[in-house]
Amino acid sequence: MNTSDVNPLEDTESEAALAYAEERRDNIRTFVRTNPDYYIRNFDKIGASSRFTPTFNLMAGLFGPVWFGARGLWSWALPFLILETIAFVQIARGLFGDLAADAMARIASIEGTLELRRQQLAAAIETQSDKIDVYRRTVESLEDNIGGIRAEAEALAAEGPSIVLTGLVILLIVKAVQSQVANWALEARFSDWLSDRSIRSAMPVSQIVFSAIFMALIVAAAMMHYSFPGRFSLLSQFPTDPNLRLTGITWVEEFIAWCVRNSETFFDALTFGIRGLLDALEVILVQTPWIVIASLIILLTWLTAGISTAIYSGAFLAYMGLLGFWEGAMTTLALLGTAACLSIVIGIPLGMFAARRPRFYAFIQPIMDFMQTMPAFVFMVPVIAFFGVGKPAAVVVTMIFGGTPVVRLTVLGLRGVPESVREAAISFGANKWYLLTKVDLPLASPSIRAGINQTIMLSLAMVVVASLIGAKGLGEDVLEALQYANVGQGILAGFAILFCAMILDRIVQGGRK
Repeated sequence: MNTSDVNPLEDTESEAALAYAEERRDNIRTFVRTNPDYYIRNFDKIGASSRFTPTFNLMAGLFGPVWFGARGLWSWALPFLILETIAFVQIARGLFGDLAADAMARIASIEGTLELRRQQLAAAIETQSDKIDVYRRTVESLEDNIGGIRAEAEALAAEGPSIVLTGLVILLIVKAVQSQVANWALEARFSDWLSDRSIRSAMPVSQIVFSAIFMALIVAAAMMHYSFPGRFSLLSQFPTDPNLRLTGITWVEEFIAWCVRNSETFFDALTFGIRGLLDALEVILVQTPWIVIASLIILLTWLTAGISTAIYSGAFLAYMGLLGFWEGAMTTLALLGTAACLSIVIGIPLGMFAARRPRFYAFIQPIMDFMQTMPAFVFMVPVIAFFGVGKPAAVVVTMIFGGTPVVRLTVLGLRGVPESVREAAISFGANKWYLLTKVDLPLASPSIRAGINQTIMLSLAMVVVASLIGAKGLGEDVLEALQYANVGQGILAGFAILFCAMILDRIVQGGRK
């Protein structure tokens, strides 16, 4: 073949491929620092296939979690640490542990009772009591139990070699897996490092020391605790001080009492406002003739979700009325409506304010996490201290638990509005109010509507809990069924709550499911 026939484009591509390969090798050397030629070969082998490619890494197999931790692969190091700890604990228990300790403790406990029964038997024989046979049978039963437990203890003590063998098998399997996946996991980290050089590379001495000390402490503590149970109290019981708890309780009670004394007027006004809104809704829903309310609900469902959903709503309302849950359902809707309305009125403006202020949202986000994750029975205690027992307190508890989704999803919806759309509106002279009402809110409305829906659903989930502090309605029927183990009433009232949720869900979401 004539050299003049060689395609210059092919030469250029070949040179580019060689340059890329050389650059990749340099990057691998920079990343691993130690034994680079070994890692270059294995990374090339792993990178040539999209599937998992097993390779053998002796150092990872020998040092296990220490190697993974030193390389920064903690998502692999911790699971392997747990598995190796289990293996070492089994080995230590089989070699040094007192496997029959629990059985011998049970024997010691029974022997104390047996000695007492023997004394009673001797006294009964001496006095010729009619309980001689009872005591004799008791003594014989206890002796038989001791014999069975002693045989069990001997069997457990003989299991030492098998436990050691099990630990060795687990350890060898884990070591084999570590040696096979180490290069694959490290190559994935290398790929991340290429795009983000802030990711730690190589194996700094500080990381090796930290990983080794951390792993050694974990394994040693587990081995000592399970091999010698009860001998090291620091490992079995947290070193607590009862006085700290008592002092904390006193401080919290004093703080709550101070808050109640200095904010009585504010909370009285807040209670008055909540009660006024709640009473108004109860007048509308409870005292208005049922046929009017039912017709309005069915019509509203028809307008928002269609005729088929309106028919289902009519059936649900008929279920509540025919089984005697109508008044309870309307009372529940009044309580729910009060809590949901207040949550929405507060949550949407708060979300609008926080959407364009990251620092403020970062400040309120932990507060919302606390409100949503703290069990309702916990924050029910301070609510009762401030609002007393009754429907206003139930509304506040419901708001605390169910008020956060509307804030979160309002922020999410507004932040999801494309900047290009906002910039186009601004370029055409849109002011802030026009931008908010004609661009941001319409585009964010699906997310905001979802937040309203979630707030209503979470509020409805608090119906039974709120009945514990004086809220009436369907929650009271369920609570009564729980108290008296009335399964039928509990299930029927639960279905009524479910139907209320379904009606509200369809009204809020409409046909957008």
